[in-house]
Amino acid sequence: MSILRLLGAAGALLLVFASPAAAHKRHHHHHQTPKDVKVQLLAFNDFHGNIQTSTTGGIRIDPATTPPTSKAAGGAAILASYVRELQKRQRNSLVVAAGDMIGASPLVSALYHDEPTIEALNKIGLDVTSVGNHEFDEGEAELKRMQRGGCHPTDGCQTGHTFKGADFKYLAANVVHKDDASTLFKPYTIRKFQGKKIGFIGMTLEGTPQIVAPSGISNLNFLDEAATANRYAKELKRKHGVKAIVVLLHEGGVQTVPFNTNPASYNGCVGISGPVVDIVSNTTDDVDLFITGHTHQPYNCLIDNRPVTSASSFGRLISNINVTLGRNGDVAKTTAENIPMYADGRTPAADVDKLVKYYEDRSAPLRQREVGRITPPITRDFDDSRENQAGNLIADAQLADTDEAGRGNAVGALMNPGGVRADFTGDATVTYEEAFTVQPFNNLVATQTYTGAQLLDVLKDQWCGTNASPTVLLPSSTINYTFDQSVATSILGKPCAGAENPVSGVTIGGVALNPATSYRITTNNFLADGGDDFASLKAGTDRTTLSDFDIDSLVRYMAPSLQPGADPITAPTLDRIDVTP
Repeated sequence: MSILRLLGAAGALLLVFASPAAAHKRHHHHHQTPKDVKVQLLAFNDFHGNIQTSTTGGIRIDPATTPPTSKAAGGAAILASYVRELQKRQRNSLVVAAGDMIGASPLVSALYHDEPTIEALNKIGLDVTSVGNHEFDEGEAELKRMQRGGCHPTDGCQTGHTFKGADFKYLAANVVHKDDASTLFKPYTIRKFQGKKIGFIGMTLEGTPQIVAPSGISNLNFLDEAATANRYAKELKRKHGVKAIVVLLHEGGVQTVPFNTNPASYNGCVGISGPVVDIVSNTTDDVDLFITGHTHQPYNCLIDNRPVTSASSFGRLISNINVTLGRNGDVAKTTAENIPMYADGRTPAADVDKLVKYYEDRSAPLRQREVGRITPPITRDFDDSRENQAGNLIADAQLADTDEAGRGNAVGALMNPGGVRADFTGDATVTYEEAFTVQPFNNLVATQTYTGAQLLDVLKDQWCGTNASPTVLLPSSTINYTFDQSVATSILGKPCAGAENPVSGVTIGGVALNPATSYRITTNNFLADGGDDFASLKAGTDRTTLSDFDIDSLVRYMAPSLQPGADPITAPTLDRIDVTP
């Protein structure tokens, strides 16, 4: 039966795999032998500090309604409740993760440098995780503090108690110090179950430096994922006699069936694409299982004959993976199922719930402050140009905050889609917490001078370079242009030098772009430093930076809507970028 036919059936499917190594080793005895050992791995990824169920966005059950209908899911206390239930009657069980446990977190965790999330994961019983790119948001030293504990170097102990650090192990096989090539954390860990060993290798994506502020990782190199996995798989096998090997990888893929349009796709693998396909294909067959992340997508795949899972994001799914270790210690069989963490009818785990409430109470005055009014919800749903309302709104806010003398003299603003983390949902009132959930990075707002020719290069960077998928910047209302879809597709991932530019008809403030004219353009400092592979943005000159954060620009922009009799803010129209086939 082909895997695609198998996935055509609706509902949560239990996919059964035999690893290629096991398939020919075990063909004489398919029955369970007394020597077989069963191990349960409960896996998740991209938790991003979503300790509250209210911030995860839930799981869409009917995309046809406006706004789409969702069921509440995820959050630390709900996740803990499922984990504990799934672990019942399991002799051998381990909770593992594939990175981005912290970073880009909602305010209730971010206010305290994500200490609340580490404490919640300790209670959930997380045993081991790879680092992800967001683990580096506050730099190498702060990540080491997350592991080891201790108070924040400048903010001290803000939580009313000393931070003890993570009970779980961070793994960083492909993150090495520039001076001596030593790994930042251990490359792998070995766990024993009834005398049989499983080795776990943990890695983030090689492209982490392109998506993290450079200052925090200046002493680190990020190595090729497959080559690193191969190196340590060999070491596990030869040095430690480990035959069952799992890779925890903060890099992933995307199905052609988008998540949140079809609940049956949690366990699908339809048209899987993205970096994970090449990485798995280039990794030795000694690796039996890949637990992946980064793309925030769910999938349950067989790639190169090996199971590859991802549990979306924010604790909304958990991958329940059952591994059977054969008598020789290798993986004989694997089954995997992505299970939704629905909150309805589920009693939250009391101890974790108490921890979350502690931080909710402590942060309530700031979180509940009203900052604006909107109607209807302003979402990240994008059209064929990849524009979205929430990103356009942020670009407008940053332009409004930098368009006058002394604030930057900007004539346009561009926002990276990856920096827009949630929709503006709910009723007319937007709280500081809701605004922060949309834009949680505390980036600085920077304005720089570019020539028209340089701006054309910036827009071309949306497709060329190392991009695996288009990264279309969200423009302020003053920036308009058209791009040719076929040209854009043809240069995707190709070197920018000499590539045709799909962009034409650019206007700034309604006036045609002149390649020789200078323009003041606002972005956040992450983009200004060339983040998200926008090398051309580094060409900007005469940088001026606002003294507070990007969230503050958004809050200032929304403030007038709070005035008595003022109109609420409505969603910007998606008419700034046009596409021709």
